[in-house]
Amino acid sequence: MNTFDDMWPACALFEALAGSTLIAAGIIGLCAFFPASAHDIISTKITWSREVSRIVYKRCLGCHREGGPAFSLATYEEARPWAKAIKEEVLARRMPPWNAVKGFGDLKDDQGLTQEDLDIIANWVEGGAPEGNPPDMPKLPSPAQAKKPPAAAQIAVSGSTVLRQPVHAIGIQGAEIPDGILQVIAEKPDGSIVPLIWIQQFNSKYQGVYYFRDALNFPAGTKLETLPANGGATLLVKPGTATPSASSGSKPREKLDLN
Repeated sequence: MNTFDDMWPACALFEALAGSTLIAAGIIGLCAFFPASAHDIISTKITWSREVSRIVYKRCLGCHREGGPAFSLATYEEARPWAKAIKEEVLARRMPPWNAVKGFGDLKDDQGLTQEDLDIIANWVEGGAPEGNPPDMPKLPSPAQAKKPPAAAQIAVSGSTVLRQPVHAIGIQGAEIPDGILQVIAEKPDGSIVPLIWIQQFNSKYQGVYYFRDALNFPAGTKLETLPANGGATLLVKPGTATPSASSGSKPREKLDLN
């Protein structure tokens, strides 16, 4: 008999192709019918109750909860059949949907998993995905309230763009992302460089706004650059900001590297 470990890729594919909530729910139920593997050998001390559930509750439950836009992962019984799929999605950084590279720009509400998070999930799955001791479970968080986005004016940035007047930047959003990669930096008149965002489209469906942890104050004459030069972004600034000048036509900068 095939185990769920053999069947999960097809189950995940059919769920992705399902055109309705009813069909998807039926397919999820069918996939859950196949046990994770009756002969799984537990070879890890990492458990759902003590470690993995805390990551899921913090990073995933906004969508993966009862009544949410995606199937629930709130309990071990709900999450265990998807263990291998969870591992593959998070290691590919398709989930949680957050395309900003960590360490490049100071962003608020960063939903990306840390390397430690990835290691915990991967080791849990590879070690048999044990439940652990249920009393170790954290309290189920209340659904987060939707936040009203702050009022903002927009400045289109592509290539090299020079600001005519000071601005207070509060966030940024990718617009044109050639080959799935985009960096945006700001060079102040004193020559200092401020990394704004480095987007890698791990999940092409995510088109969210990235808000800075604190507003960034850029004086007149600050040059905004996209790398590559044919990329584009939208800078969100506090209302009342003037329009930037046209492209300066300066030589494109080489892509920055964090390594």
